[in-house]
Amino acid sequence: MRAILDAAAAHTPKYIAEVGLSDSLLRKISADKGEPEWMLEKRLGALRLFEATGMPTWGPSLEKLDLASIAYYVRPDAKEETSWDDVPVEIRQTFEDLGIPEAERTALAGVGAQFDSDMVYHKLRDDLAAQGVIFLNMDEAVRLHPDLVREHFMTGCVPVHDHKFTMIHAAVWSGGTFIYVPPGIDVEIPLQAYFRMNTPHGGQFEHTLIIADEGSTVHYIEGCSAPRYESAALHAGCVEIIVRKNAKATYSSIENWSKNTFNLNTKRAVVDEGGEIHWLNGNLGSATTMLYPMSILRGRGAKSDYLGFAFAGEGQVQDTGHKVALVAPETSAHVRSKSIAALGGTSHYRGLVKVSAGATNAKVHVTCDGLMLDSDSLSAATPVVEVQGDMASVAHEASVGRIGDAEMGFCALRGLDATLAKRTIVAGFVDPVVATLPLEYAVELVKLLELELTKVT
Repeated sequence: MRAILDAAAAHTPKYIAEVGLSDSLLRKISADKGEPEWMLEKRLGALRLFEATGMPTWGPSLEKLDLASIAYYVRPDAKEETSWDDVPVEIRQTFEDLGIPEAERTALAGVGAQFDSDMVYHKLRDDLAAQGVIFLNMDEAVRLHPDLVREHFMTGCVPVHDHKFTMIHAAVWSGGTFIYVPPGIDVEIPLQAYFRMNTPHGGQFEHTLIIADEGSTVHYIEGCSAPRYESAALHAGCVEIIVRKNAKATYSSIENWSKNTFNLNTKRAVVDEGGEIHWLNGNLGSATTMLYPMSILRGRGAKSDYLGFAFAGEGQVQDTGHKVALVAPETSAHVRSKSIAALGGTSHYRGLVKVSAGATNAKVHVTCDGLMLDSDSLSAATPVVEVQGDMASVAHEASVGRIGDAEMGFCALRGLDATLAKRTIVAGFVDPVVATLPLEYAVELVKLLELELTKVT
């Protein structure tokens, strides 16, 4: 597994932009992709906002991230294919090693694969396409479905001006996934996209836009990785999910960026009446992660369920959590967060619950648990709760602690040595996350976690 993540594929990119941001770079990206004028204007406007906005002063330090040294646009020497046999062999092998084609054959309804700034593979099952399901890379969606994209792309869900890294994203975004599920259609088998960042001091800025129309269901899975280089890399993707009346969307993501990567991602869903959004978010890699998926429950009876997991090892900061805004009556949210810190790593749950005055009979339950595997590590929680009305039920519970003598003694009585005891306790701690994933991805998460635990035990 480590060899997969650390060994860069032997592929020479077709184009690597000069480092830094400029109008000329944005115009090149837009021209390469054949975008309409409105998208170029959105890019240029985002750059102006970025230039006028300072770096965030809260949260973990970003002083080692030099935004002027990032290559924001890297194109592989490959075009998008619908057969893995047509993907250049050195790129295909990277995804074979990651198990993507095999997963497509056994467990998925559609797959997209992105290498640096461009998609190199994309395919949807024919029966879903015949029902009107759209599953495209985002660049194609802008050209083929401009009205639908323009209505939703970084407007009400994640506006361009949200923060400095959404501004960067809006300026240089490239690739990603567009999904539209028509009313009443049930996409029973998950769709997946995998994003591979493969260039030193590079950046990846994929955009995911999912629209689950009225009464539909969809499950989308994202995976991410990168080889490790000495120079800092930047991931600032964006996920926007629109859940219409009585629709249900499930978004699962396991991110394992290399430990030179700053993972500054933005994910958000807006949910209409009777709709549901289910999040599963796992973070094991990166140097620093700042990621707080958000649910905006704007329709009566809308629901959100979030389950998050983060592992912070040596030199890592996992600053993660969930934000939920309950705007309409009878909305409800359940937030569960699990984090582990080891070898001096820092895991920090940072959450927000906001209940508007109009959200009568709203219900929220938040649980965040932190586990430290040694005395050099840090685990913390910063939950913020704002309740503007007086007809809501909000509960929060948190626990932070180390594996104690009682737990170790219990395991010893059953014949487990110290190493196996720690691994058993950790396995039980993360079991709610593993149990939620489809089998193939649960196995992958367990493998990644076991790899990290070998450094601890």
